[in-house]
Amino acid sequence: MAGYNEIKGLRVKYLSADPANAENGQVWYNSTTGTLRVLGIATGAWSSGSNVITQRLNGSASGIQTAAVYAGGNAPPYSTATEEYNGTGFEVGGNMIDSRDPYAGFGTSGDAGVCCGGFESSASTATEEYNGTSWTTVNAMPTARYSGCAVGSQTSGIQVAGDPSYNSTSFEYDGTNWSSGGAIPAGKDFLMLGGANQDAVIAFGGETSPGALSTTSDNYDGTTWTGGTAMTTGHKNISCGGWGTKTATLAAFGQDNSSRLGTTQEYNVSANTFTAAAWSSSGNVNTTRSQVASGGTNTAGWIAAGTTGSLTNAGEEYDGSSWTSVNAYGASYRLVQGAGPQTSAYAAGGMDASPGPSSIQNAVYEYDGTNWTSGTAYPTGIYGSGAAGTQTAGLNFGGGQPGAYSTTTKEYDGSSWTAGGAMGTGRNYPSGTGVQTAALSCQGNGPPGASTNVTEEYDGSSWTSGGTNLFTVRGSGANGPQTAAIAFGGSVDPGANVITSQYDGTAWATNPSTAQERVFIGYSKGANTVSGTWMATGEAIPGNVAATEEFTSTTSAVAPASTLTTS
Repeated sequence: MAGYNEIKGLRVKYLSADPANAENGQVWYNSTTGTLRVLGIATGAWSSGSNVITQRLNGSASGIQTAAVYAGGNAPPYSTATEEYNGTGFEVGGNMIDSRDPYAGFGTSGDAGVCCGGFESSASTATEEYNGTSWTTVNAMPTARYSGCAVGSQTSGIQVAGDPSYNSTSFEYDGTNWSSGGAIPAGKDFLMLGGANQDAVIAFGGETSPGALSTTSDNYDGTTWTGGTAMTTGHKNISCGGWGTKTATLAAFGQDNSSRLGTTQEYNVSANTFTAAAWSSSGNVNTTRSQVASGGTNTAGWIAAGTTGSLTNAGEEYDGSSWTSVNAYGASYRLVQGAGPQTSAYAAGGMDASPGPSSIQNAVYEYDGTNWTSGTAYPTGIYGSGAAGTQTAGLNFGGGQPGAYSTTTKEYDGSSWTAGGAMGTGRNYPSGTGVQTAALSCQGNGPPGASTNVTEEYDGSSWTSGGTNLFTVRGSGANGPQTAAIAFGGSVDPGANVITSQYDGTAWATNPSTAQERVFIGYSKGANTVSGTWMATGEAIPGNVAATEEFTSTTSAVAPASTLTTS
């Protein structure tokens, strides 16, 4: 048997303390504790990922965990849609020509594919190879099979399980012949595979008998299947193909026993500990309301004004865990919009309780961390605008005016308002984030009164079109810089949403949903990154909610060193 020196190419180091700069897999002897130590023993784990855009089953899955594609399938009806997964969320891809389900095969390039098994009037043994131009019938599978799964390359493929009768057997293909492979621990159909070759495969999900959804995952080394880490939620009918590898794959789309699934689970074998992106609960506000002004960071946030059912001027500050009531806003308004840090914020416009157009205000108030005082009035009455920046470099855009959806942009320097470039699409209730010279406006409500999925980017002088958002909503929140922002919540009448999407400066992708659906929320506009974004209070339709949620991006950390034992 080879020793560590032969395998690693190094001798085990004899040290008096654990090294501060050890690498994953490094082994050493700690002479002080008298123990053999190792950093980062790889383990497999499933974690939650971002939701899909459109729930479907029996589509086509291909690619790797950080560049996966899912196309077609049944939504219903049959779909031509394509979604691309970048390791964080799903983006919209180009549509297929024909809508269909189910279909699959395996191969590593466009000129070396294989299609095997399936169902015509009965189960089939047929195998065909594709050379980039045409399909050729080749040696048949040993046993007729459908509803199984296949992955690998044209010269190193594997087909696993399936019907009839919930098979547990697998067959390996070498480019010419099929041979028997190892049997999985329990027979399944409608399962999913990850793996690039026949000797490094993970099988997961599926159904072991009618209505018995499986959460098990099993690993194959080319000879034997061994049980792995269980999934959080069982998936079946994802695809008859596979994606990812034995150590990095994902489960998305498909269904459980009652409905199509929108959730995603990622599988990783690593010495690192992964914490998936997620929203988590924080303290409730003191005055439950919606249509508030808001801003600041996740450790120094603020909200003011709004409606509880009747108008309020209440002010509150957030310290990262709890809200404290502070001095009141300058007036009892709703649909005020502003931005800025807790010690240098501003808010403009809004509506009071007057009837009709006379309710629309142009008042501006500034906050220094203690008091709200009058600032320079907005040039015209406005409500439900977007906002970004700070008290001395602020930006307000869009919003409602009598009989119009405004395209107006105004820049604020703390003492005066000046005209900026007009937006391309007039709207009210857009979400805004960023700074005066690099702001983002997304979604909102535009003519003829319908929610939009429009994104526009501001460079300090003019707006240009950005990537179309995945979701058409109004009254959502947003945070982060122009090229790395998230948008969350909002409403498409009727009802509020839990949706979250992330922007990279070009395209939007899905992200983990919020726990509470809501619209017209308070939210941070002061974070340099999306991690730490908060949203608070808002309308759940019907009724307002008091809860605060914070967003944390995906993180990974090297596992601590552990002691090797013989037990």
